[in-house]
Amino acid sequence: MEEKKEEIPEITENVEGSNDGIKISNDVVAVIAGVAVSEVPGVASMSGGFAGGITEVLSGKKNLSRGIKVDADEKDVKIDVNIIVEYGSRIPDVAFEIQNRVKKAVESMTGLKVLEVNVHVQGVKTEREEKEEEEEKENNKEE
Repeated sequence: MEEKKEEIPEITENVEGSNDGIKISNDVVAVIAGVAVSEVPGVASMSGGFAGGITEVLSGKKNLSRGIKVDADEKDVKIDVNIIVEYGSRIPDVAFEIQNRVKKAVESMTGLKVLEVNVHVQGVKTEREEKEEEEEKENNKEE
């Protein structure tokens, strides 16, 4: 008697770190990086022109990708981050922490290799500016 062997289809698994056939949008990478940056102490805000602009105000949502530029290939990514630091923060420490957190977050969530995280400090937010913003918010609420 001949035994009939049932053929089992071979299952190929996607090995961690391999993104064969998966394309991750630059916007997704930018949001991941934005969340990582927003958690760094010493970052007053993201800077980046008018990104988000009126839709950000109308929807009441923060644009987490504001101030972040992503240049991604199929397996590699370069990220530029534009920030405004809080007065009194040590800028090299803030920048180093941003680089580490962004790299770790993007690599762990997407499987892409982060080649560069360039941090561009666009300005420093002082206490006087914070008080002016608070007063402006209060005036807008009263209207």
